[in-house]
Amino acid sequence: MKKIGDYISHRVYQKRKVTFWTSIGFGVSDMVGGGGQTIIGAWLLFFYTTYCNLSATQGALIVAIGKIISGTCGMLMGGWTDNFYRTKIGRRFGRRHSFMYFGAPLLLTFTLMWVGGRSFWYYLIIYCVFDAVSTISIPYETLPTEMTKNYDERTKISTARMFFSASATFFGTFLPGQLFRVMGTKSPMPFFINGLIFGILFVVAYYISAFSTWEHPVSEIAVGDINEKRSIGQALAQDFKAYISTLKIKSFRQHLYIYLLSFTGKDVYNTVFTYFCVYVLGVSATLAANLLSLSIVGVVTTLIGGWLMVKFGPRFLYILSYGLMLLMYGGYFTVVHSQPSNIVMWLFIISFVYQIGRSLLEFTPWNVYPFIPDVDELVSGHNRAGVFASVISLTRNSTAAIATVLVGMFLDANGFVKNATTEPIHVQNAIMQAIFVGAGGLVLLALLVALTFKLNRHTHKVIIDEVKRLRDGGSKRDATEETKRITKQITGYDYSRVWPESPDTVNPPIVLKVDRDKVANKK
Repeated sequence: MKKIGDYISHRVYQKRKVTFWTSIGFGVSDMVGGGGQTIIGAWLLFFYTTYCNLSATQGALIVAIGKIISGTCGMLMGGWTDNFYRTKIGRRFGRRHSFMYFGAPLLLTFTLMWVGGRSFWYYLIIYCVFDAVSTISIPYETLPTEMTKNYDERTKISTARMFFSASATFFGTFLPGQLFRVMGTKSPMPFFINGLIFGILFVVAYYISAFSTWEHPVSEIAVGDINEKRSIGQALAQDFKAYISTLKIKSFRQHLYIYLLSFTGKDVYNTVFTYFCVYVLGVSATLAANLLSLSIVGVVTTLIGGWLMVKFGPRFLYILSYGLMLLMYGGYFTVVHSQPSNIVMWLFIISFVYQIGRSLLEFTPWNVYPFIPDVDELVSGHNRAGVFASVISLTRNSTAAIATVLVGMFLDANGFVKNATTEPIHVQNAIMQAIFVGAGGLVLLALLVALTFKLNRHTHKVIIDEVKRLRDGGSKRDATEETKRITKQITGYDYSRVWPESPDTVNPPIVLKVDRDKVANKK
């Protein structure tokens, strides 16, 4: 029988230095999040109502149900991936990487979403399957926490991730526009070809990431008995308790509010933007695609964002991104009411500003996230990155589902006519309300919460250093006043309440030491 130490020699457990190519290899998989979700947000509802004979409410309902299923699977995935080392497969291939190896081929279901002329049930089932499979992103999202604790290295990894996310966002909006130009907009074929190209890219990207990254060896995970058996009921109960406990961490609550408000606002904007261009501004769907393809600026902005993250911290980036977004909403509002003769030029200028703000809006929360489990570790004594990723996935999918359904129902309630070439004035007003009041209001709320966010490079280092000191046997009585103050500021807990003598009284952590040289020689 193999012992824990035997698994340290496996490739997935061999820690290495975080290099440029490591960051590239990790980051490429966020093409699924950046490209896939951009395509879905920008085109899926339009595709349903134009080529599939579905109403806006039916299309929104498909997306909503898919998001609920994705959120539920994501909630389960966090507990599974955190505890998957208890299985032979998990110890062999990694508790994070196992899901990436075996789940990647299923991402090809993305292609099947873009087949025209099928029934409501076809689109519902295919969309739900893709959304469920896409929860392999949860193990993927934990990898920066697994690979390094260094703030700058994590920022480098996350910057590479968002670079590919921004690149995929650009191609997800640019490529459909080019396919429209060549093949026209009367057939769903451009959407299918686009879906096929991206489906293949998603699979390849996940395998590149799986073979470019590593995770904590089983011997270094704070565990009791790796062969401990838990019933499904016990596992779900423990996981549910863990999910609820994450909301007690102040920085995570703030991060969740900021992330959900801003991304839901972006969802609303993406959902109605094509309708806004076609029915309110009177321009073509091809121009709408070209405006969205200005997301290419996000590739450069993301690289600058990495430097700004290290130099000024996340709070500065939040204020900058949300400020630019609000400026963009004001610009579109002005264009609608002034109707300038050179409207196309102004649309490109405003969209350019939007894409800078959007790229930073997407960049910042995902650069902040890897540091949240470190804050929690000071409180709980455990690395629970999977649990935090699950909570983010569940709440994000829930708000996306609600927002999409509400937008679809709102449009239908105001008399939206599917397959129409023009819409009456009250429908146009409803579209504008969705953008300016709905999307703009959510971004404004995110900005207000971001003003109170305190986690940054300095405060994170204080937390990391304190966790290391306590793990090495240091006494809580020796903590500095700055450490106590920052602990309260970041975690929401008084210092006296963090890092209990036994962080988990049910399963006290046991860190098993392994002589790496001896294992290597034995091999």
